[in-house]
Amino acid sequence: MTRILDRIDRPQDLHGLTEEQLAQVAQEVREHIIDTVGEIGGHFGANLGTCELAVALHSLLDSPRDKILWDVGHQAYPHKILTGRRDELHTIRQYGGLAPFCATFESEHDIMGAGHASTSIGYGVGLKEGMLLRGQKPQVGKVAAVIGDGSMTGGVAFEAIHQAGGLGTPLVVVLNDNGMSISPNVGALSRYFNRVRLHPKLWHAREGMEKNLVDLPGGLGAAIEKLGPQFKESIKAFWAPGLLWEELDWAYMGVIDGHDVRALRVALKQAFAAERPVVVHVATVKGKGFAPAEEGGLEGMEQWHAAKPKSIANGSPVAAKPAPADAKPAPPQYTKVFGDAMVEEVRRDRRVVGITAAMNSGTGLNILQKAEPKHYFDVGIAEQQALLFASGLALEGVKPVAAIYSTFLQRAYDQIVHDICLQELNVVLAMDRAGLVGDDGPTHHGVFDIAYLRSLPNIVCMAPRDEAMLRHMLRTALLHDGPIALRYPRGEGVGVPLPTPEEIRPIEIGRGEVLREGTRVALLGYGTGVQKALDAADRLRDEHGLEVTVADARFAKPIDLELATRLATDHELLVTLEEGVLAGGFGSAVWEALNEHPTPGADARILRIGVPDRYITHGKPALLHEEIGFTGEAVARRVLEAIGASTGTPVGTA
Repeated sequence: MTRILDRIDRPQDLHGLTEEQLAQVAQEVREHIIDTVGEIGGHFGANLGTCELAVALHSLLDSPRDKILWDVGHQAYPHKILTGRRDELHTIRQYGGLAPFCATFESEHDIMGAGHASTSIGYGVGLKEGMLLRGQKPQVGKVAAVIGDGSMTGGVAFEAIHQAGGLGTPLVVVLNDNGMSISPNVGALSRYFNRVRLHPKLWHAREGMEKNLVDLPGGLGAAIEKLGPQFKESIKAFWAPGLLWEELDWAYMGVIDGHDVRALRVALKQAFAAERPVVVHVATVKGKGFAPAEEGGLEGMEQWHAAKPKSIANGSPVAAKPAPADAKPAPPQYTKVFGDAMVEEVRRDRRVVGITAAMNSGTGLNILQKAEPKHYFDVGIAEQQALLFASGLALEGVKPVAAIYSTFLQRAYDQIVHDICLQELNVVLAMDRAGLVGDDGPTHHGVFDIAYLRSLPNIVCMAPRDEAMLRHMLRTALLHDGPIALRYPRGEGVGVPLPTPEEIRPIEIGRGEVLREGTRVALLGYGTGVQKALDAADRLRDEHGLEVTVADARFAKPIDLELATRLATDHELLVTLEEGVLAGGFGSAVWEALNEHPTPGADARILRIGVPDRYITHGKPALLHEEIGFTGEAVARRVLEAIGASTGTPVGTA
């Protein structure tokens, strides 16, 4: 049977279809996602929940003249399929393929590039007010912001709601609630309130509700009056589930069945016709159409938020193949090492707590949550609040560890500057996913933290070269009195033995370590840069007979000036290696330290290796490392070129 979806090459191809055909297209989109993402991997559950919603929106709107904004973008696969990228879906998140989130460079229908949550409403207010400023009539150029899947816990979403309500911006927000069931009674009541709220003469009538309550007969009104205003507000809220929105001058519609194309179209038509701020509250099922996610409760939703490559075949999960009996155990993930270490640290010192911003399993704090729930806090997608909360705890003598991805920590920079560093609070910033994280691409790469943190007074910045060093550094951070940041990568450790609790020792702040002694060239690594340095050193020795020095800086702030001076004095070339941006990064810190504290003889040329001054695409980390020259082979080649080994020329300028 020929799929209708095969004829949908642009969103306008939906406009002439019946609602039955649109429902069929939505199901075909869902099946396409299950088949494709189950094979290649990618964001899964939330996308299965937005198939009908994407079809309904595009069947009513004229994209890109009308703007559809997909918050975060991990729920936008159906949108990508309907906007000309159906046959490219199998490349999503692959090196050189479709971007994992919406990307303005990829399609004119991707109105905003996103990867961080809670931003769509703010974009939407700006877009619509920009249209009005340019003289467009309110009904021309409609704007819809689809937000949900936890994004409404982000404070910036509420800031935008506040502004739009104050301006009266004609904007539609689709609140995609994929954690709520639909009750027939609530649905019927919601339809009644929809008519009242959106009628141009009646939406102010809610203001009279309180008076009507106290006028109820049979003494009931008098009793309500005696119970006071709080009770009256509670009754109003019970009868009006969208009262919060309406108090902010938004019209509220809901709850709408997010898998009923007809109901969605009816609600969206009314919302766009209202020409005022409207929120359409839709309920969807995360993982709709895929039984393990749809019927697996919260556990199933979390498990199938993303699908691993080759995890689904013929619409069903593929059983994981058991590892061979003689297979060598894989090194533990850095995230798990951190999570286990947090449990031990809490049990060592009951003042220690872990804080996450809606990423408990992603940061390993789910381990702490299970083992020591009273020492675990989740603030939602609110990184600023995570650090303000940590600041308050620190002022009270608690030892807070805020475990936040490097890329998401950027959202709380003011709190780091103003609330933590200025006040010299003992807050530990544990930055998971530091470096190039792979398939999620430039919105998620954690490559800026070295540069944006080391410029701040009072902070200490450190990074482990392996999973054992991570344990020592976490202990160091918790014993330190002041702000301290600890960055570590995504993925497996390097396979070194982990220290026992009794073997864990704090590290002297600002002290590096020489791992190998050599001549002519010194490789000074930071974090994952140490392993690249060791690999390059092996290649230089084995292939070129050049024995070089390798050192682990361990700290980007303060720099071990004694070590840096020694390396610059005893070698003709000093190479710094970091999985972070070169601009203002670790290599710059080494150069600045040597320049500001000149020593006779410390005149080695400096070659900095790291992330260049551009955004790096998505793809497997190994491919990205190769692209930017962050591999042992590439480092060895750069070293040979710099010392003129291949041509016999003098050392070049780095």
